[in-house]
Amino acid sequence: MHIFHFISVFLIPFVIFYILVDAILYKKPVFELFTKGGKQGIQIVAEISPTIIGLIVAIGVFRNSGALDLLCNLLSPITDFFHIPAALLPLSLLKTFSASGANGLLFDIFKTYGTDSYIGFSASILLSCTETLFYTISVYYMSIDVKKTRWTISAGIIIAFVSLIISLSIANLFII
Repeated sequence: MHIFHFISVFLIPFVIFYILVDAILYKKPVFELFTKGGKQGIQIVAEISPTIIGLIVAIGVFRNSGALDLLCNLLSPITDFFHIPAALLPLSLLKTFSASGANGLLFDIFKTYGTDSYIGFSASILLSCTETLFYTISVYYMSIDVKKTRWTISAGIIIAFVSLIISLSIANLFII
């Protein structure tokens, strides 16, 4: 375990040092390249900000309108069949749209069930092994002008469900 700490403490400064030494040896304009990269980063943020703002508003409306609860009620027969705790379904669904919204639900789960409970532990694992599917697709595909996602969304939804089942299985190994 000490090797991971060593690597994490020294790897990033080593990489920065290597970049600077390489730039000096090959006489590259370090500051000019740094500012050029910063300018490109700001341009990318400006291009994707409407998408991010739209997603944040849509998630707020989805959660506050009761549509999330309605969707969870519709999916409850499936979750009952797979023995998925009801508290994890809204978390799993919201995580596909927003990590910050899912974190809010995670804290609610922690308050209700505790961090060391089966549901709290499963929720922590779930958030660690899933991706914000629709956010990622909208940001990345919009930045490269992809209009048809083909199988990306359906594959991502299947993977999100499999991640939910795997997180419950891992929690079973450690908690029950």
